[in-house]
Amino acid sequence: MDQLEGLAASCIRRFESCLPHQSTTKHTITMKNQHTEALIHTLKKTSSEQQVPLWKRIAEDLEKPSRARRIVNIFKIDANVQDGDIVIVPGKVLGEGDLTKKVTVCAFSFSDEARSKISKAGKVMTITELIKSNPKASKVKILG
Repeated sequence: MDQLEGLAASCIRRFESCLPHQSTTKHTITMKNQHTEALIHTLKKTSSEQQVPLWKRIAEDLEKPSRARRIVNIFKIDANVQDGDIVIVPGKVLGEGDLTKKVTVCAFSFSDEARSKISKAGKVMTITELIKSNPKASKVKILG
């Protein structure tokens, strides 16, 4: 009988070890892109140092989940800008359409096709490059 009780206790311990562990503390798992976090920090810092609310707004847009970021095609950029404009897209620029105006397009990311089409007609920049070249964000339009 002792062997049977020992075997039953052993089976119960194995069964309990397979059950999910109940914990009183709550764990949250967040995956952050270090590049994005550094860019957001730079945007907020520049916004407060230069007194430019545009950089803070871009930082807030980039803090949103990636599925909520803006996606803009080239034809939309072409329809909403004039020659010489500086446009910032706090998201991704895709290559659908043609760019007929000479503009500077700055975005968080570009598709390969969008990058080549914009380079032919205007200028492609990253957000970090725009911050360095134009910290006051003069004549910059947000699109998206």
